[in-house]
Amino acid sequence: MNGTIAALGRMGMGRLAAAGLFFAMSVATITIGVTGAIFTDTESVSANTFTTGTLDIATTPTTAAITFSDMAPGDVVTSNLNISNDGSLELRYAMVSTTTEDVLAAALDLTIKVGVTTCTTAGFGTDGTIIYGPLDIGQVAGVNVIGDPAQGSQGGDRVLAGAADEDLCVQVSLPLATGNPSQGVTTTATFDFSAEQTANN
Repeated sequence: MNGTIAALGRMGMGRLAAAGLFFAMSVATITIGVTGAIFTDTESVSANTFTTGTLDIATTPTTAAITFSDMAPGDVVTSNLNISNDGSLELRYAMVSTTTEDVLAAALDLTIKVGVTTCTTAGFGTDGTIIYGPLDIGQVAGVNVIGDPAQGSQGGDRVLAGAADEDLCVQVSLPLATGNPSQGVTTTATFDFSAEQTANN
């Protein structure tokens, strides 16, 4: 009989343990369910747009800015050359002059001014600031006339804000002392303008 009571006791303890385990699992399930029931919200930040600026140097005129035929020693020609920044970014520019030969090119004197009120031969000497010359108009190998096309800020580089422009008053003269080696010679100068951004450079 004692064995029967002991067996019944063990059965009761097993049932009690099972009931306790079931209760604990139920509580855990309820706790997990309650923990997951929280308020949430989200927000998006849209339209994060980036647009690059533009760099665009232009000249007016684009060809034959200054010419002279049948030039004789003592002759002078003056012309206006407009440089504009048609882009949105500030730029710095340089100009290199390359000629088709060196004899007459070495004889011709080039002078460039900014701030000339009347860009004519008569008005050239009235006002303005010289930024080049009087020096050779160029060379076959090329001459840095304004600044330096190498990257970065160089002495003599010109700076233009976005949508800004400036006038260069260009004068070319053949000095009276020019000798016969320059007679009957033609030289053509090409002015190459190089521009780069000034921001972060």
